Amino acid sequence: MSTPRKPEPVKRIASVISPREADIDRVIGGLAEEFGPVDWVSPLLPFDRTRYYEREMGGPLFRKFMSFRELMDPEELSGAKLVTNALEDRVGKDGTRTVNIDPGYVCLERLVLATGKNYTHRIYLSKGIFADLTLVFHQKRFQTLPWTYPDYADDRVMEYFNLVRERYKLQLRLG
Repeated sequence: MSTPRKPEPVKRIASVISPREADIDRVIGGLAEEFGPVDWVSPLLPFDRTRYYEREMGGPLFRKFMSFRELMDPEELSGAKLVTNALEDRVGKDGTRTVNIDPGYVCLERLVLATGKNYTHRIYLSKGIFADLTLVFHQKRFQTLPWTYPDYADDRVMEYFNLVRERYKLQLRLG
């Protein structure tokens, strides 16, 4: 019989997509107000693996990934997605989004994103939010799965998250 126990805290991450770097940077500031200090931000990256958001936000689109200093309980993921949805609404213009924010977390075994969309591999959390298992840590690095978004499958992006995981491991060691 397995004995239920509390999981270790996880490393909060987020991604912000927008056609304007200034909007991305402003939202990163808003995320820091909600979740605490940001401890790493990726360079500005083109978001060009899909045109999914272009009709709503225009293009070309760009993205920054980030991680936050304070670790979180993985149970907070659905609440984090609701917070980021509200932030998207606040910075939007005329009822349309100007940014897309995807919160998630890194732990030793995986990278998980929060989404409001159900699918075969997604697990319902609460409050209309699902967990998307996006990457798994195997053979000393993050690996893709058949459903991993193409932009998260990019070698450079996976290397970023390998570095975030190393930072997280250090945080766990230091307590």
